[in-house]
Amino acid sequence: KSDTMPSCREERNQMKTAIVYVSYHHKNTKKLVDAISNAYDVTLIDGMKEKNPDLSEFDRIGFASGIDFGKFYQQMMELMKECLPEEKEIFFIYTCGSMSSSYTNAAKTIAKEKKCTVIGEYGCLGFDTYGPFKLMGGIAKGHPDDNEIAEAVKFYETLSKSPQSLI
Repeated sequence: KSDTMPSCREERNQMKTAIVYVSYHHKNTKKLVDAISNAYDVTLIDGMKEKNPDLSEFDRIGFASGIDFGKFYQQMMELMKECLPEEKEIFFIYTCGSMSSSYTNAAKTIAKEKKCTVIGEYGCLGFDTYGPFKLMGGIAKGHPDDNEIAEAVKFYETLSKSPQSLI
């Protein structure tokens, strides 16, 4: 390896990355993105406060959200439609009351329309007291737990090693 030319892995680690998140129910998703931000140099953007973030300067963009009626929160879907630049590497992070492989389908559709490359996704349980779950004290109590938070950080680490398109 030349001293003047960074390796592919070094270039990937130096990519400017933002994670746009919407987390308000129990702040489950925020726990994941905070842990990633504490371990890696990423810019966190609160999608509830920043209504029109300029994402053009970032090489890689993460979208992190709780799940509402089987997909990312509506605010996140609107942010993706309005603010996601074309041809970016993107990834998804989510928390949910129960797991399903279809939660990112609508977000992947937007990514495909914007000619973006989806390089990964990570989902885990998150404490949920929405609607009828409130009557029974909620589901997925204690989640995300320390292990799930650590797994989110490991997920982010893998993005720098071997990206591949998921769509």
